[in-house]
Amino acid sequence: MSATDEPRPLPVLYRDDRFVAVDKPPGLLVHRSPLARGETEFAVQRLRDQLGQRVYPVHRLDRPTSGVLVFALDPEAASALAERFAAREVTKRYLAVVRGWLHGHVTVDHPLRALGDEPSRAEPLAAETEFDGLATARVPEPVGPYPERRYGLVLARPRTGRRHQIRRHLKHLGHPIIGDVRHGKGAHNRFFRERLDVSRLLLAAISLGFDHPFTRARVTIEAPPGLEFSRVLTAFGWRAPAAELLPRDPA
Repeated sequence: MSATDEPRPLPVLYRDDRFVAVDKPPGLLVHRSPLARGETEFAVQRLRDQLGQRVYPVHRLDRPTSGVLVFALDPEAASALAERFAAREVTKRYLAVVRGWLHGHVTVDHPLRALGDEPSRAEPLAAETEFDGLATARVPEPVGPYPERRYGLVLARPRTGRRHQIRRHLKHLGHPIIGDVRHGKGAHNRFFRERLDVSRLLLAAISLGFDHPFTRARVTIEAPPGLEFSRVLTAFGWRAPAAELLPRDPA
């Protein structure tokens, strides 16, 4: 492989002696799994090579999702932060562009069954997500039986960490995410590809916060939503909200 073929370094958003966070691009897998047969590129390996040391994943983002991804720099740190995730002490905020308009605040408490490519389980797992509608747009073109297209910008705050949770909960609400080939709507996905040159899943992990397991200081890590995502914001006259203006978790 020549130097021009080497992947770009992952943007580092945060680093201390125990943790490092990067801005994961859409389309990159976090690590090897039985669901990734034939894949050769993973965030774990890229970051390891980039930093010249081993890194330990403590959570995951779905392959098509971009944004804040945290790794530990030693096994003790990985275990400590994983406990924070398991105890639901980590705050996570995502931006999504969806079909239709979601108004106000909505809590979805909807258990999720195993996906078709996952091991089966007897009972669905509890899953809860908070949603806030941030902005809306209309496109005066018919789609299906509707005289116009309606799209919304949504903030998602998952309380649990099930696979495809945000995507499946928004589908449950009737507001599938644009670019979601598994849970979304082809007509809307094609519109974004053909009109806006946007083919990615419009879901971005824009903020992650936790109390540092060793220093006890509050750590908040933020990432921009990405170039294609920003193209949509500009097209609809939206702005990515400043972190301090986003709805917060209850005290």
